[in-house]
Amino acid sequence: MATMFSPSTFFSTTTSNTPNTTITSPKPPQTPPPSKSHLPIPPSKPLLTTLTTALTATAATAAMLTATPPSLADSTAATTYQVYYGTAASASNYGGYGGNSNKKDSAEYVYDVPDGWKERLVSKVEKGTNGTDSEFYNPKKKSEKEYLTFLSGFRQLAPKDLVLNNLALSDVNLQDLLASADNVKSEEKKDEKGQVYYVYEIDGVAAHSLISVTCAQNKLYAHFVNAPTPEWNRDHDMLKHVHESFKTIGSF
Repeated sequence: MATMFSPSTFFSTTTSNTPNTTITSPKPPQTPPPSKSHLPIPPSKPLLTTLTTALTATAATAAMLTATPPSLADSTAATTYQVYYGTAASASNYGGYGGNSNKKDSAEYVYDVPDGWKERLVSKVEKGTNGTDSEFYNPKKKSEKEYLTFLSGFRQLAPKDLVLNNLALSDVNLQDLLASADNVKSEEKKDEKGQVYYVYEIDGVAAHSLISVTCAQNKLYAHFVNAPTPEWNRDHDMLKHVHESFKTIGSF
């Protein structure tokens, strides 16, 4: 155990029989230097750099997590359309390539065409044989297309199955699609004026087709939207829009 000293022990005078003896006071105790373990260690520059980098990365991650992710619709430009006005003119009255320059005034039907699609000009021979009146296609994939055929002398629609089979008689592509179809859907719809439309959806092995058929002005109109399966999967919403845009106009 350490011996305890009182203050008087250090500061009392000592009497000595020896003359001229110099009496010195003891030096005050010195505070021992701090040990290395207690010395503050200044942060090194590499540590500060690492810490700053970590904080910056954390802040960037937090910003990415809190930011609203862009939607799929925002990542691709929205499709725009042009309205096509079809006249359904007979072969004898057809004006040749390009058709009637004043189509809007004499139009019998309309449908939307995606911007960038090209028109395939229909000849009089084709119009007279299978009734094709207009056609547009995607120049990047020509088999992705929409077209309209019409037949005169129809006052009303026959049963849905019969109408589809009759359309296939003059359309080889439709015949092939029906022959290889995995599923064929059909339904009857009416527009705001009460006009009846037959709507068909054909899901084939290699292609997909949407068809809308109606009767007006003593004519049967059939609007087709066809696409290979990869294009159908990619452009499904656009092709549905094009399909639903078809309607007849004018006096009935």
